[in-house]
Amino acid sequence: MKKLLSGNEAIARGAYEYGVKVAAGYPGTPSSEILANLSKYDGVYVEWSPNEKVALEVAIGASLTGIRAMATMKHVGLNVAADPLMTSSYTGVNGGLVIVVADDPGMHSSQNEQDSRNYARFAKVPLIEPSDSDEAKRFLDTAFYVSETFDTPVIYRSETRISHSKGTVELCDRNFQDREPKFERNPEKYLMVPAFARKRRLILEERTEKLTRFAETFSENKIIIRERKLGIITSGISYQYVMEVFPEASVLKLSMSYPFPDELIRKFAAAVDNILVVEELDKFLSEHIRSLGVPIMDDGLVPAIGELNPDILENVKTKLNIAGISSTGSSKTKPAAAGFPLPPRPPVLCPGCGHRSVFFALKKFKPVIIGDIGCYALGGLAPLDSMDAIICMGAGISAAMGVSKSGLDKPVVGVIGDSTFFHSGITGLLDIGYNRGNLTIIILDNRTTAMTGHQEHPGTGVTLGGENTCKASIEKFAIAAGVNRIKVFDPYDMAETKRVIKTELECQEASILISRRPCVLIHDDSGKTAYTISPEECTPCGICLKLGCPAIEKQTAANKKEKDNKQWVAFINSSLCTGCSVCEQVCPCDAISNPDYPKKPLST
Repeated sequence: MKKLLSGNEAIARGAYEYGVKVAAGYPGTPSSEILANLSKYDGVYVEWSPNEKVALEVAIGASLTGIRAMATMKHVGLNVAADPLMTSSYTGVNGGLVIVVADDPGMHSSQNEQDSRNYARFAKVPLIEPSDSDEAKRFLDTAFYVSETFDTPVIYRSETRISHSKGTVELCDRNFQDREPKFERNPEKYLMVPAFARKRRLILEERTEKLTRFAETFSENKIIIRERKLGIITSGISYQYVMEVFPEASVLKLSMSYPFPDELIRKFAAAVDNILVVEELDKFLSEHIRSLGVPIMDDGLVPAIGELNPDILENVKTKLNIAGISSTGSSKTKPAAAGFPLPPRPPVLCPGCGHRSVFFALKKFKPVIIGDIGCYALGGLAPLDSMDAIICMGAGISAAMGVSKSGLDKPVVGVIGDSTFFHSGITGLLDIGYNRGNLTIIILDNRTTAMTGHQEHPGTGVTLGGENTCKASIEKFAIAAGVNRIKVFDPYDMAETKRVIKTELECQEASILISRRPCVLIHDDSGKTAYTISPEECTPCGICLKLGCPAIEKQTAANKKEKDNKQWVAFINSSLCTGCSVCEQVCPCDAISNPDYPKKPLST
């Protein structure tokens, strides 16, 4: 049976069909849907781990018992998991171990643009790259075969377009004979103390040589000979763009792109007149091909920054046509331009988001604010404009500690979300307690991993499988870390939010503030009615607009009187308003009201 699946759905299906028994990961776009879909299949244990390092270590442990295991993450997650990756390359595996990493060229939802292919060469593990949904499922079978045959973890690289685009996939039954888990003691293989690790280092080099020979004959590393004037070497999603834009060119498609199949590359180079390498981000293939003495065309033709697409390659093709290297013109007819420009849609905190009032209050006190990775990063954009730096997961605490220890004569605030706190904020909190920090940490607790699709985490009390479990307490972690000042507040209570922040910014010791309000997208507020703004009472001062709430708009003043000279008034879009009441609380002229909803803020 065939079905239309996204790349993430296809990877989940492949994991099920090819015998994965344990899968762990941390949600991160564009990889999040893999485990969410895999959890729907019977016979597989699937978990959201606190972070990617833990996820990979869980998968490694399962692999040591002889069963097949998989870890999933986005590209920056592999940075977090790099420590166990490097050592698992030495120990090897017992059951197959595949690490699915989804890169995000173009930074659609990421703080940096990173090419995870470099980790394959760094860790000396094989790299497999599917180019569509069908391959995303099928190649997983190959990945587990390579892992078990060569005793190695395998990096399985996806990208945003593969993760989220859909294609037809042939579905099969789970055709893998489940193994009984069994652990056989072998310290020289698994106990990486220096005496044993040195021996494993030699085995690692021998394995790389064997993998290189395998890559030369791997059937999915394909040479497609067409016109010989231009030959293109490519991999992953770039292959799809090449096939669309250069239907006349010869192509070497590398599906197992590390270790490099040197002889195959030389064979292809000898069969064509000119070679163009098309790859996203780093010159991973280009640099190695040049090192073989194979001449390739100017790297500047294909940009090394941002996501590729057919339009970019059309521009490349135009340049090659001018140079007489590509013999045909444009491969497609460009669509007619739209009759009007689309309005910009900048990212924004949702109407009713509990984070909004925290940033609105922080702006008044003007501390240095170090943020973190989550939807609350939008607090740094206009009109809230209340964040000064973002580094990586957990740095909202650790980097803020560094700023405070610099001797800066200014209050310092670190902002982090609840899921991010459990991911990598706990160790930063330990640093504050242990090294006597003097700063304020605000944990924005909205009871979910909101930015990546509302996944569960250790603080929600629910597992990925929907089972009730223990609910980790942020307050108790803070106490255990040695922080004595801990305050919990409801961000919908604007006066209390300002009072608590002001008090803690003025104290001379570390404090933890927990802004607790469930994400408005998962909390049922269906019984609330929208607020309204009286056009007669609106001054208009614009203070409500500074909240940055999408429900509050400007509207041309009707029946304006010459004496007040109103050009516009504020207006609340009732279809967007969630009834949070924050705008009512900040309005200085009492123009905002809701007769069906009490003025007092919601209780926690």
